[in-house]
Amino acid sequence: MSVQERKQRERATRERLIVATARELAEQQGWDAVTTRRLAERIEYSQPVLYSHFRGKREIIGAVALQGASEMAVAMRAATAAADGPRARATALARAYLAFAERHPAVYDALFQLDGGLAYAQEDTPEPLKDAFAALLETLGEVAGDGVRPELFTETFWASLHGLATLTRAGRLPPEDTERRTELLVDRLAML
Repeated sequence: MSVQERKQRERATRERLIVATARELAEQQGWDAVTTRRLAERIEYSQPVLYSHFRGKREIIGAVALQGASEMAVAMRAATAAADGPRARATALARAYLAFAERHPAVYDALFQLDGGLAYAQEDTPEPLKDAFAALLETLGEVAGDGVRPELFTETFWASLHGLATLTRAGRLPPEDTERRTELLVDRLAML
């Protein structure tokens, strides 16, 4: 291994450590607790080292969002792969999405609430975000209905899931009815 390859590997390792530490801190204490000073202390590197990887908190949030999008796509695909039939797949998808949002609130915020400097629904949208949407579209496209663009239906269903996740987490909806809301969403919106 060349010196250059070793340096690149070390750089990638540091970057993963920064992202993992930011994510852990955000999940424990919220995104307000994530500062470059605090991250530098936790990973035992100087702030200039952090800035050599990320220009600031916004880029760190973006990196956490991209990582989270990949994880969410995997979770949704795993859930739908185990389901049989369009209704079961749509229900499994909704459950997986809501479970991800509940288990990883800081990651969910990085994806959908905070400014991570990422482009959404554009040509230059990063691949992990496109793939997460594709994971939704793969299942929801088959239940969009006649004459309905699958992408438009997927956006509408996704917006409903996001609303349920956000309102439940904020205490605006009682969590004990989450399963019934999921069933209603699938039954009524997907008309299954």
